[in-house]
Amino acid sequence: MSETTAPVGSGSTRSTATAGARSGRARGALLALRTGQVLLALFYGIASALPKLIGHPSAVESFDRIGWGSGAMYTIGALELAGAAALLVPLLQSVAAIALSALMVGAFIVQVTVFDGQNAATPLILIAPLALIAWTRRAHNEDLLRLLRRQ
Repeated sequence: MSETTAPVGSGSTRSTATAGARSGRARGALLALRTGQVLLALFYGIASALPKLIGHPSAVESFDRIGWGSGAMYTIGALELAGAAALLVPLLQSVAAIALSALMVGAFIVQVTVFDGQNAATPLILIAPLALIAWTRRAHNEDLLRLLRRQ
């Protein structure tokens, strides 16, 4: 029997369909990951960094309550904005996710110690997708190291 007349249930047809479904699932997973990265970048850039960088009264009040003042507020806002931008650069995605996770660990500690745990879950929730991005995009770390070693 030739390949063109092979029965529909043959092994070769099933393996081809399975491989196509896998690549479709992989594309879907990559699209979901990229969408998550864009959403996190928007969140960090607009909802988190912007109020700090423009000195919004709510951000100023929070940093005054912590006792860190405006210098720390602007610094953390700048770090969040840099992390947001780096989440969109393929070579920096993993490093950005790790750095933003470290900021979220600090935010969690501050939430628990200064604000009595009011919003302590928020940084923990944000760490989960950041960890996924850091792990999934970890191959870019080697490329980044190679690039840095050349200079």
